[in-house]
Amino acid sequence: MTLSYKQPYLFKFSLKMTNNTFKTVPIRTTKRACEVAWFDDLCGGDTQFLGTIDPSRRSNFAHCSDIIKTADVQGFQNILLPTSYVIGQEVLPFASAMATQVKNINMLAAIRTGEIHPPMLARHLATLDHILEGRLTINIINSDLPGLKEDHEMRYKRCGEVIEILKQAWTQDEIDFQGEIYQFKMKADPVKPYQQNGGPLLYFGGISPGSKEICAKYCDVFLMWPEPEESIYATMQEMAERADKHGRTIDFGLRVHVIVRDTEEEAKEYTKTLMSKFDAEIAEKLKHRTQDSKSAGVLRQDEFRKNADEDDFVEPMLWTGIGRARSGCGAAIVGTPEQIIEKLNRYMDMGIRSFVLSGYPLIEECELFGQLVLPKLNTIKLSIEQGRTPKEIPKTPLTFGELRV
Repeated sequence: MTLSYKQPYLFKFSLKMTNNTFKTVPIRTTKRACEVAWFDDLCGGDTQFLGTIDPSRRSNFAHCSDIIKTADVQGFQNILLPTSYVIGQEVLPFASAMATQVKNINMLAAIRTGEIHPPMLARHLATLDHILEGRLTINIINSDLPGLKEDHEMRYKRCGEVIEILKQAWTQDEIDFQGEIYQFKMKADPVKPYQQNGGPLLYFGGISPGSKEICAKYCDVFLMWPEPEESIYATMQEMAERADKHGRTIDFGLRVHVIVRDTEEEAKEYTKTLMSKFDAEIAEKLKHRTQDSKSAGVLRQDEFRKNADEDDFVEPMLWTGIGRARSGCGAAIVGTPEQIIEKLNRYMDMGIRSFVLSGYPLIEECELFGQLVLPKLNTIKLSIEQGRTPKEIPKTPLTFGELRV
């Protein structure tokens, strides 16, 4: 089913805002369902105890492949393959190696714009999409290139130009782009993906004004980190308004950790177990080894944690202690299967359609969530829901399409 992305679908969510008014958030996916993704440890952070280094869970190929295979077996619809210049696996080689080893799961491959010559990036992604038979999604990363400190406005410009080139490559017969950074005029046949109606979906996260504008103008799913509900909802309203100015609607996703146990007491006790060997000095080094440790999103999560209770809960079921030991996503939903399901349904009522989850350790928590919660959720794949992944083999130069000289 192909949806009109200019026609908003309005959801009403009963969250009392400070001005005592209620607003609706336009979203692209009308079906009240969610895509549930897990997280793979390509960047060296899996552990049994936060604030420690865990040599038994290195981000080598064997461990990372075990994580994605586990998520596939458990029935997750997608898996995030993150990128960072640390010891671990590089996204595209790893994704290619695993593409034929998993059967159903999509891959959300994180791509830092500017690292790869744009036509070749389009070719890499199109090749991977064919290997996966349309199960590729892209997490666009707008950050400094490793080893460089770059001007923000230049990064936004480069990010936007790369996305425009990818879209031309995947949807037109020719790449004809004349920008400030890149200029190309070339055939697009060698970079045609398996997916149709626009190619792989683009997911994007970032709360700086420039990042928000990139997502509103070009991308399909805006990913948020865990914050109190009122803050998340306000961000969704702002992003919907930004997208509307470009004649678009987008979907919303939430990247968050989870701790699910049979009882609430067990779930909360596990937060203390995770922190039982916490080393503040090591935790500080671990948190700041990545390029996003000083990003606006991480700093905002740190600010919210200042208002948490003595056990680091900033609101019922949202535990922020993880942010003491790592950058990026810094909080977890904590509770029983029923409580977790209720919380996720509440997020869906807000308009969230994608969840990117994880837990420590990754394999064990993947199995717990997959057994206790996932079967009870109404799940979809956004790539199928939005008409990108075809039901039958599509007509492309790599399938049965015309081969032109």
